[in-house]
Amino acid sequence: SAERGISLNSARSVLDHIQGEDLLVSCYYIDCGMNAFAISPAQLYSNTPSDFDFKLESLAQEFSTLSEFAEHLAANVDIVFPVIHGKFGEDGGIQELLEKANVPFVGTPSNECLRAFDKHNASLELDAQGFLTVPNFLVEKDKLATSELEEWFRSINLNKENGKVIVKPTRAGSSIGVVVAYGANEAAEKAEGIFSEGIDNKVIIEVFLEGGCEFTAIVLDVGTANNSEPIVLLPTEVELQSSISSDIQEDTIFNYRRKYLPTQQVAYHTPPRFPAEVIDCIRKGVSLLFRHFGLRDFARIDGWFLPSPATSLPSSENGVKFGNTEYGAVLFTDINLISGMEQTSFLFQQASKVGFSHSRILRTIVQHACSRFPSLVTSNNAWTALSRKMQSAKQALIIPNGTCKQKAFVIFGGDTSERQVSLMSGTNVWLNLQGFDDLDVTPCLLAPSNGYSSHNEDFSESSRDVWTLPYSLVLRHTTEEVHAACFEAIEPERVEITSRLRNQVMKELERALSKQDWFAGFDITDEQPIKYSLQQWIDYVKEAKAVVFIAVHGGIGEDGTIQSLLESAGVPYTGAITACRIHICLQL
Repeated sequence: SAERGISLNSARSVLDHIQGEDLLVSCYYIDCGMNAFAISPAQLYSNTPSDFDFKLESLAQEFSTLSEFAEHLAANVDIVFPVIHGKFGEDGGIQELLEKANVPFVGTPSNECLRAFDKHNASLELDAQGFLTVPNFLVEKDKLATSELEEWFRSINLNKENGKVIVKPTRAGSSIGVVVAYGANEAAEKAEGIFSEGIDNKVIIEVFLEGGCEFTAIVLDVGTANNSEPIVLLPTEVELQSSISSDIQEDTIFNYRRKYLPTQQVAYHTPPRFPAEVIDCIRKGVSLLFRHFGLRDFARIDGWFLPSPATSLPSSENGVKFGNTEYGAVLFTDINLISGMEQTSFLFQQASKVGFSHSRILRTIVQHACSRFPSLVTSNNAWTALSRKMQSAKQALIIPNGTCKQKAFVIFGGDTSERQVSLMSGTNVWLNLQGFDDLDVTPCLLAPSNGYSSHNEDFSESSRDVWTLPYSLVLRHTTEEVHAACFEAIEPERVEITSRLRNQVMKELERALSKQDWFAGFDITDEQPIKYSLQQWIDYVKEAKAVVFIAVHGGIGEDGTIQSLLESAGVPYTGAITACRIHICLQL
């Protein structure tokens, strides 16, 4: 599908965070031609699938048919974790293939996937079940009648000349092909564009929810065997921020670029800045949808909150439907059967708010899936016993006689043109070092300086701030997002709301998961970020007897400034010594 690049990122995250001595992971790839290959884990570290497509014949084992591929899986793996986003991954295709071969897999069965993946069919189902829905119109390829579309505009009191709508494929995810249109004619043109690009042969046209706030919520199934018990984590509000661009479409929708690429046009708030009643309504509604559609293990459900009065909802019947609150209307619009799992995805953002690291949430999902298959009960029990034995052995080796872990501080960010790359580098370093049980690793943001020049003569260590970050705040696309999230996290009102909701969700999770022998408990805490001046931070690092991993690209990260300050304080750090750094800069 068009989301194969995101699928590669998700696969890389899953591999990084679940493999271990107790869990052997094999990697498989299905190309655009629906050909299946067994590939090496190293190939997952390519930038895009295209980077290794041409190497498949020489570097991978190809299966002659998908049926042969499924037979191979049945004979060689215990369980499959599908991370194919969009078509074939979330529409029931891969699930049906695995079901026919009796291969256990993570996630929702094929029939249920098919029912939930189609946005139009899911909308009809939601309406039938008494949920508020967004007024919409279905357009099928070669069957578009503009007169019928104009009649739909009139029926919902929308101006047929310039009424604002969203046009999107019914069977594509991750905002693929989603565009804004004004009026019936432009909506029809945008629908034809989706058809001509081959994205889908069915398009849904929805009323644009003017004044609405978008949200997304991860839900975990924590029930026993096949008894579903969904618990919704802390939802995330997606705040779209204005752009200097005059492109109205870019300014009004959470499109593919905003969702997956670094941009200053979006901010995330977990939990949302909505009234408590609205957040409760979202969590209850997501749980009901998970049960009704027969979903399994985990999912992500997106929707909108429309503060009162909800003028975008013309139906007089809406007053008695689920989603109405004192403060406005809650609507659910998209069901994502396989949530994105790249390092900074909503799955990890929300899970980290309630005690799960990347590894722990993914292993929890896999072990829950294993518990649903009777054929895997014995191996799952053995896996649990081995994991606990290994963890106990590690702890005995790492902390003999009360020996403390080595502290390490990873610093990244800054305000050079390389700051987003620095964030990615620092996040990668921090996450990888997390895997060493003898290290205590703290991520740190070098805050922007508001016009700082990288020349040493303009520099003062008191002019730069460094934030020590909790796990959840690192998981952002840009340094600006991380910086803004730090200030939001220490606002007294947000502290109180977040703490209350986090405790509520963690109690729900603990009550359910404590019944599972395999649950290893929560492994992180969501602490407050702390701001220091650069000099105060260096003093703190020195007192902690820590080593600093410098991941700041450009500016004071590479011109010797940070290195000089650390050397003066006697703090060890990674990379070249100051004299070498200055020499390199002069040579440039």
